[in-house]
Amino acid sequence: MANIYRKTSKGAEEIATRAHRLSPRLRTALILIDGTRDENALRGLIAQNAAETLHDLASQGYIEVASVAEEARKPEKVAPAPAHAPEKVSFASFRGDAVRAFNDLTGPAGETLAIKMEKATSREQLAPLLQMAHQIIIGARGQQAANDFKARFASF
Repeated sequence: MANIYRKTSKGAEEIATRAHRLSPRLRTALILIDGTRDENALRGLIAQNAAETLHDLASQGYIEVASVAEEARKPEKVAPAPAHAPEKVSFASFRGDAVRAFNDLTGPAGETLAIKMEKATSREQLAPLLQMAHQIIIGARGQQAANDFKARFASF
């Protein structure tokens, strides 16, 4: 079993205001905590001393265990959904996926835009931010990664 962490109110405050002046290592890890990744996935994303970093964030009150995930099992074969019936995704879910993908591609360099994306309340507010994200990804990861991001998030 692996813990799934989420930011506490103190952690969210630190991301928004830098009030507690976390070290860059801890701040970068805090940005990666999204309430959906288990600690195994986070250990793959956190460059140095992942276990110690997660422990430090938890002991200082920036993150908490949201749930415990069971170890991955072999995936069962599931028939794909019919092509004519795409699943309708809520705006909040779409926005969250876009922010996570952007964070994964840019890390702390994209933090300011990621926060603006999280605050968007409509597709009209999010669309220009996605365009900016595309440009930032070009600089951070290259044209192909940016085009993949755009293809994934331009169709909401």
